Amino acid sequence: MIQLAIDDGLAEIVLDAPERRNALGVDDLAELDAAYAEAERAGVRALLLRGSGRAFCAGRDISGVDPRTDDVLGYLDGGVRPLLERMSAFPAPTFAVAHGACLGVGLGLLIATDVVYVADDARIGSPFGALGATLDSGGHALFVERLGAHVTLDLIYTGRMLTGAEAVRAGLFSRAFPADEVTDAARDAARVAATGPTQAFLASKRLVAELRDDRLGLWDSMRHESRAQAALAATDDYRDGFAAFQEKRPPRFVGR
Repeated sequence: MIQLAIDDGLAEIVLDAPERRNALGVDDLAELDAAYAEAERAGVRALLLRGSGRAFCAGRDISGVDPRTDDVLGYLDGGVRPLLERMSAFPAPTFAVAHGACLGVGLGLLIATDVVYVADDARIGSPFGALGATLDSGGHALFVERLGAHVTLDLIYTGRMLTGAEAVRAGLFSRAFPADEVTDAARDAARVAATGPTQAFLASKRLVAELRDDRLGLWDSMRHESRAQAALAATDDYRDGFAAFQEKRPPRFVGR
């Protein structure tokens, strides 16, 4: 599912499961973590992450997952958070291409990347109320810091999606491009970075990370999100919302 290619100091990692919009299961998280580790060992000077097909990453792959026995905390705290920490600390400039659905852990992958170029028609937000679940993977920290509490809760309560162009105007990500241009734009930028002063870039990356973490409390926020999600997994609404998504039917929420 995860493809890695390295050429002239640039690593390109592709989420390659278009039939499920690149949704990530536990094994996929481990495979993606291994790809970043291999790129780091190779000493690349820049890295580009993208998804194949019609979406960047639609979030967690819940196909075949039983909500009654689901280990939500294991998935988030044991898989997602360590992966995002590795990505955030990658010792070279990192870039991502965001198109189509960028949700849940897919949004987390973007948060953990240095520079994110989005397609105008990308979809970013929190549709998880339909599952009886909540936003995770660092989404609360990003949205509150960049959008404010009111807009964050509006997106969560209504499930409204931001387009890529709206997300860039709101300061969530770097630049927006037409869908047929965004990959080339990000790849060109990554190639330029791969020929630049890597140590100077890393000094800035460390300084920005210190400032961002002070503002966002990103990793602490993710721990709180994971525990909130695990608590929700025990509710009737989560279980029915989860099953409704799998069965492609409307959920029947009862408020508990």
